[in-house]
Amino acid sequence: MKIQFIGSGDAFGSGGRFNTCFYVHADHSNFLIDCGASSMVALKANRIELNDIRLILVTHFHADHFGGIPFFILDAQLISKRTQPLTIAGPKGLKEWIERAMETGFPGSSKTKQKFDLSIVELTDRRLAILNGLRITPFGVNHGMPDDSCFAYRIEVDDRIIAYTGDTEWTGNLIEVGRDADLFIAEAYFYDKNVRNHLTYATIVDHLEEINPKRLVLTHMSNDMLSKVSDIPYETAEDGKIIEI
Repeated sequence: MKIQFIGSGDAFGSGGRFNTCFYVHADHSNFLIDCGASSMVALKANRIELNDIRLILVTHFHADHFGGIPFFILDAQLISKRTQPLTIAGPKGLKEWIERAMETGFPGSSKTKQKFDLSIVELTDRRLAILNGLRITPFGVNHGMPDDSCFAYRIEVDDRIIAYTGDTEWTGNLIEVGRDADLFIAEAYFYDKNVRNHLTYATIVDHLEEINPKRLVLTHMSNDMLSKVSDIPYETAEDGKIIEI
């Protein structure tokens, strides 16, 4: 199984990085985790075959994680000429957020009937969902959005477990999300400066023994964190990076 960091940046392009978007190429399912505003540019720069993507998992509705969805849907309709089904799954309110984003960017576009089957699935905190052969468990996290609309994910695919914190301040849920995972992708926005709604590198390290992942990769780093990357002993994401688990 291969995971490619299509975009590993924060909301503000720190380090010249693209917004969050991870592409997972597995034996039986190809999918995205998040699709930030710059993701279509990054996906095409990496020559990803968009029609091979069967599922997009959304952690929350901030534009750097969600803003690429209207572009992906319209490209599928108009450019890539998609025929196979596409599922988009995420927190409560997903359908309304997609419609709102499409109408903001391209007025009238949300009323267009796609030439492919588009399924929008709203997930429930801690309730297992089986989508496209994946076993997906969302966990509510704290990122300042209302109505329990921010998730971390624990994903079982091809006998491997991928865990991702999404954007969040520390919550004990993250121990369950990442425990013994084959790959734990964790936000490390600042090095040790605690800010509301975000994780720090120091916090992740403090809890790493409890989480005990087989492999840790840090992502969504601000300039503060990026300036210290060469001095830390853990693996970090960068745009285009491919890892295998």
